[in-house]
Amino acid sequence: MKKLLSIVLALVMCCAACTAMAENITLKVWEGQDDQELLKELCEAYAALHPENTYTFQYGVVGTADASTRYLEDPAAAADVFVYPDDQLIRLVQADALYEVTRNHDAIVAANSVGSVNAATYKDTLYGYPMTSDNGYFLFYDKSVLTEEDVKTLDGILAAAEKAGKQFNFDIANGWYLASFFIGNGCTITLDDNGNQVCDFNNEKGLEAAKAVAALCAHPAFLPGDQNILTGTIGESVCAGVCGTWVADAIKERLGDNYAAVKLPTFTVNGEQVQMGSFGGCKILGVNTQSAYPVEAMNLAEFLTSEASQLRRFEVRGYGPSNINAANNEAIASDPALAALAAQSNYAITQLIIGDFWTPATAFGNALIAEPNADLQPLLDQWVAQTVGQ
Repeated sequence: MKKLLSIVLALVMCCAACTAMAENITLKVWEGQDDQELLKELCEAYAALHPENTYTFQYGVVGTADASTRYLEDPAAAADVFVYPDDQLIRLVQADALYEVTRNHDAIVAANSVGSVNAATYKDTLYGYPMTSDNGYFLFYDKSVLTEEDVKTLDGILAAAEKAGKQFNFDIANGWYLASFFIGNGCTITLDDNGNQVCDFNNEKGLEAAKAVAALCAHPAFLPGDQNILTGTIGESVCAGVCGTWVADAIKERLGDNYAAVKLPTFTVNGEQVQMGSFGGCKILGVNTQSAYPVEAMNLAEFLTSEASQLRRFEVRGYGPSNINAANNEAIASDPALAALAAQSNYAITQLIIGDFWTPATAFGNALIAEPNADLQPLLDQWVAQTVGQ
């Protein structure tokens, strides 16, 4: 009896100690409007797994594109945990907005793709938890017009499109897509050790890439324009085009059984085939350096970007995971758009741009659309000067 009473007393004391140690923790979490329902589901699942504390979550509707701007408006009032795109990393680091990822660092790095980890890293320091790896682009095409052989090369696409009286859509006036030719041909846009923009798109390799762009613009089967052109006319006047996963459902609905997606094609440089490159983008979960509960915020961020959470994001929102195991899931690996993106990721680079690369890129693209025979070198020099001269 005494032994039993001792055990009961020990359990009571343990429960009392646990109750005394339990905290009421409030964490503010930001994500976009369309992700709010899933965010709440995942946060509640996290709380259920951690009954040692009482969690209150405050949900803010802040899309990834607005993350750094909203943070900088009032860092102290910003979310403890928030989603940002990789191209905002440097701005946030420079504002001292992000905690370094130190807890379970090696496991997080090992669990995610190299590209997504690099996208969340600045000067060898990991500043966030990779959450998706699907902000890239690839080729959609109509299988009733183009064959698997046709779509291997840009020349093949254009020849087959012209023969069928169709067009190939590529948003040349958008630097994000336009850069594919330059990246593929070995040009560089990055940051030096001092954080200054470096771009060599006007060198010899850049001129070769520009000639390929000009040849595309001069082709009768070429159709410039943004994703609205692509989603509105593919399956009719357009037989192929370049875009990302966010238009996959719309294109699949239009093409039906003729829906297909693959990596970007090769293009011709000096009679040789060169694989198009691309920018690869990720969504990253960051922890606010001004959080009152940094450890809990880090634990939550790790949970929200875990393999299980990333699989759930694919199921509900169709997001492509950065987690390696999740990406190898049969449902994800068999998705044509995500499979195409994964194939193109082998030729993608992290977007390290702080200058006004985009405005002069648009000017360059529009200049070639208007006049494919334009003098290319001065246009390239102007583009690069405006990019690195910020």
